[in-house]
Amino acid sequence: MHLTILGAGYSGKAIAREFIAAGYRVSGTTRSPEKAEALRALGIAPLLLGDDGISAALSEALSTTTHLVQSIAPGAAGDPFLPLAEALPFENLKWIGYLSTVGVYGNHDGAWVDEDTTCKPVSARSLERVQAEDAWTAFGAARGIPVALLRLSGIYGPGRNGFANLTAGTARRIVKPGQVFNRIHVADIAGAALFLAQRGAAGAYNVTDSLPAPAQDVVSEAASIMGVAPPPETPFDPATMTPMARSFYGENKRVSNAKLTGEGYRFRFPDYHQALAALWADGSWRG
Repeated sequence: MHLTILGAGYSGKAIAREFIAAGYRVSGTTRSPEKAEALRALGIAPLLLGDDGISAALSEALSTTTHLVQSIAPGAAGDPFLPLAEALPFENLKWIGYLSTVGVYGNHDGAWVDEDTTCKPVSARSLERVQAEDAWTAFGAARGIPVALLRLSGIYGPGRNGFANLTAGTARRIVKPGQVFNRIHVADIAGAALFLAQRGAAGAYNVTDSLPAPAQDVVSEAASIMGVAPPPETPFDPATMTPMARSFYGENKRVSNAKLTGEGYRFRFPDYHQALAALWADGSWRG
């Protein structure tokens, strides 16, 4: 079995490790020759991706690919890979996983949402994700290939977490009353991807933890575990925020993972309490 990851970045590398451990051969794209060597060191066959179409090496890898994960974000022009993929035969492809975002649901004022909730994205980037989801679903349907849409919440894990932010001095406790977020440990993105791939699953899946919570609570817990003082609480003020941060706080919802767990997936880190404790205990928070 051969997995190719389009965009082998933070989540992509975690997915690669999971599939390699399960006996898959894994290839991954990158735009950087330096990052290509880092991928090779992880056991991932690197494929350089340029702006001039699909290289001979990537075309050859795709011809033997049985499982494909797309993690490259779309843009205003749509998914960057699909126009190129339309011309490829994919004679061995059995499953596609598209890494999307829970941002496709938009704002629900703190109410629970699930995969049956109508998507009403607020930000332009979330609208682009909905369009990319639809395009990949249509691509798979035209070829009889199942496409799973992995809707991810805020990603954290080794090197990207409250401990790292506190150490760097970048942690903030912004308080917006009633605001909650879901999050997902990168290990569970990888685990869920393998789980869905091995079942040939299709459709949308919320890959998210079981405990939506205010962002400031997570910072406070990380500080408590480290034994340091948390940063002071800062009232939410959109005038002091970047457009990205404002849009982040403009969406308030609780995202259910009941579909994924109902089909048998068991989260390694179902909430941030367990995840932070594990990251601190083994030192992996440093990355």
